[in-house]
Amino acid sequence: MIAANNPSLMAWIPVPQGSDFPLQNIPFGIASIDKGPRFVATRIGNHVVNLAALFRRGYFKDLPYSLEDFDSDTLNAIMKYGKLATRDLRNRLSHLFEENNQELQSNSVDCKEILVAANEVTLHLPIEIGDYTDFYSSKEHATNVGCMFRDPANALLPNWLWLPVGYHGRSSSIIPSDVPIHRPFGQTKAEGEDPKYGPSQRVDFELEMAFYTFEGKGLGHQITTEEAEDHIFGLSLFNDWSARDIQQWEYVPLGPFLAKNFASSISPWVVTLDALEPFAVDTPLQEPKVLDYLKFQGKKSYDIQLEVYLQPKDGEEVKICTSNFKYMYWNMAQQLAHHTVNGCNIRCGDLMGSGTISGPTPDSYGSMLELAWKGTKPIQLPDGTERKFVQDYDTIIFRGFSVFNGIKIGFGEVRTQLLPART
Repeated sequence: MIAANNPSLMAWIPVPQGSDFPLQNIPFGIASIDKGPRFVATRIGNHVVNLAALFRRGYFKDLPYSLEDFDSDTLNAIMKYGKLATRDLRNRLSHLFEENNQELQSNSVDCKEILVAANEVTLHLPIEIGDYTDFYSSKEHATNVGCMFRDPANALLPNWLWLPVGYHGRSSSIIPSDVPIHRPFGQTKAEGEDPKYGPSQRVDFELEMAFYTFEGKGLGHQITTEEAEDHIFGLSLFNDWSARDIQQWEYVPLGPFLAKNFASSISPWVVTLDALEPFAVDTPLQEPKVLDYLKFQGKKSYDIQLEVYLQPKDGEEVKICTSNFKYMYWNMAQQLAHHTVNGCNIRCGDLMGSGTISGPTPDSYGSMLELAWKGTKPIQLPDGTERKFVQDYDTIIFRGFSVFNGIKIGFGEVRTQLLPART
């Protein structure tokens, strides 16, 4: 496994001080150059590494992969080999790029072939996503929403502290960063009025993270909390867009539908659990004690700082939220164990959304609904305007990173502009 405190970085790959992409990270993604064929990639410093080119030049000959696995539009092919093979691939990349390893560094022809400046590549949706499940696992977020729409004295529904609440989403509308979306249409209903059809007036972001799965077990089998991390490939930033006014009218009795399925935006780099191991932290105290199948041992949460920025049209970015993945009440192992306890099968490339990540303070709330408290406390921007929800031509940007012992690894960003409703 790659040492978290290994300070050696290749002198010939520029790695700016405090870079999100040091050697310890080695995220995986899909890239292309000048609209050419896509390939599996990783990133170190300011460079993207072409893994297909590395394979063609013989640097992966001791690994179980084929050229087709890296000359690919998605990461699914390399994910099919499972966690141990992914770990071996990361370790091989770490070894190749260590400062004192001349196996690759002494070959200038190979270096020119496999290294591309990060600003010269286009990044794509990293994984062909099969099924998509979104959880509702932040106690602070669920409490805030319960206070706004139900009895504040009973903000959490009776089942919330007993199981990771979730629903099945729409994978076809999950899009990569930098793809704009249009304001969605649907039914809304104001108090005392009949429902009406039109564009949503309350489009919102939801600050989430998503994890992707390796191949799970077959139908009828369960994944335990202790097995769960062996079935998790890695994480990305995730903006699960929401139309609050549509959602408020439609969600009873079966939950959100049109309010959630119009778009979800995901960052292009996938950071593996091996890279996150130094940032593991304890899950928040869970009371009442969970049922046996949800019990776990060890640190199952991760300290990942998350930031949300709003950029008005032709304006500057303004940070409106700082939160952290470690606030999640239900961790990923519990989410996956609960998902499969009834025998549901999990496939390679399935995506699980964390649910909105809110912290304990108003500036750590992970949605406009909370930050502006249902529109009663508008966010004031430096240009003199205010926001209750996302306006047309606003761009929402998520960034995330972890820091430990001077090492910073990052997830890059997911950036999406909201365009007016189609006419």
